Amino acid sequence: MAITDAAQADLVRLRRELHSAPEVGLDLPGTQRTLLAELAGLPLEITLGRGSTSITAVLRGTHPERPEHAPAVLLRSDMDGLPVTEPDTLSFHSQNSGTMHACGHDLHMAMLIGAARELSTRRDELCGDVVLMFQPGEEGCGGAALMIEEGVLDAAGPRVSSAFGLHVFTGDPRPARFGFRAGTAMAFAASLDVTIIGRGGHGSAPHLASDPVPTVAEAVLALQSATTRRFNALDPVVVTVGLLSAGTASNIIPDSAHLAATVRGFSHASHELAAEVLPTIAHGIAAAHGQRAEVTFRPEFPPVVNTASEVAIAIDVARSLFGAEQVEELENPKTASEDFAEILELVPGVFGFVDATPAEGSDYNHSPHAVYDDAVLGAGATLHAEFAIARLAALCS
Repeated sequence: MAITDAAQADLVRLRRELHSAPEVGLDLPGTQRTLLAELAGLPLEITLGRGSTSITAVLRGTHPERPEHAPAVLLRSDMDGLPVTEPDTLSFHSQNSGTMHACGHDLHMAMLIGAARELSTRRDELCGDVVLMFQPGEEGCGGAALMIEEGVLDAAGPRVSSAFGLHVFTGDPRPARFGFRAGTAMAFAASLDVTIIGRGGHGSAPHLASDPVPTVAEAVLALQSATTRRFNALDPVVVTVGLLSAGTASNIIPDSAHLAATVRGFSHASHELAAEVLPTIAHGIAAAHGQRAEVTFRPEFPPVVNTASEVAIAIDVARSLFGAEQVEELENPKTASEDFAEILELVPGVFGFVDATPAEGSDYNHSPHAVYDDAVLGAGATLHAEFAIARLAALCS
């Protein structure tokens, strides 16, 4: 069912309201208030998070052939923004200094609100229940794991049998509006922090000190070499050092030097190997220079691994709604990461992608100049709703 022009306009209104008031992390009180106001009046059983400002809303289906032990499906949106300063070029730009919805989570929330409204008018088509998951803290704060711990997967009673989510992307135009991939769809993410401990001294007499700066530089290069020599070329790993720091003045050898890196790959096996290999390299290089390394390897997200059967249903639904030319089966996974992966570790599901690049173009997600096309809101809301109806129908058959 296509969304009406009035409903689309209201989703644009909501998305822009959310965009102008982004919040970061697990505590998003303003965002939660806005969403609760939008959900008010719908026939939902709402539970608020304890460890975050999450919202779990259960919609009970009223299909005349609803089974005694009715199944449930989950639809999810993240809620948090990023610590990015947005320019004031948009009329609805962020009013919260240093914070921006640069990854499109404002669109995700508007889509899920739209789906909640649509499904609430079609409860008699639902032979089971729909769990709506509004999740803070996707951007590295463990929000999905926290909501799982608090019971979101079991909110309807039985554990959900299927989970569905979408993510908008901009600045990387695709041949179709929607993209899906069976199997690994997004990379795992981990962080690596290394502090090389040497001994400070005068810049003119490095032989009387133990300079950690060349050591940390050597570690940066060695980590790059490791990705091509210790990992299978068909199961690659990327290590990007985004932070490198040492010292206070040009003529002072510091006591320590620090690097921080993000680590990405596509399998659990390469994730485990990275946790073993990368710290060993840092420790070994430091030891070779008579220094020591303090190393922390922190897993963040597992890879997003879509269930093939769930992807097939999502593709069928999307093609029936929008036409085959608007649905792409992706050849390659995305190198970005997403904590929807935590859900897919526990239940079958599918995480799809929406090309929200406007006609005038845009920088990529997370850029302060990222711009998203509001035109995708209605289609995204409809796809959420129709997937839930179709998936429940299949589960009840």
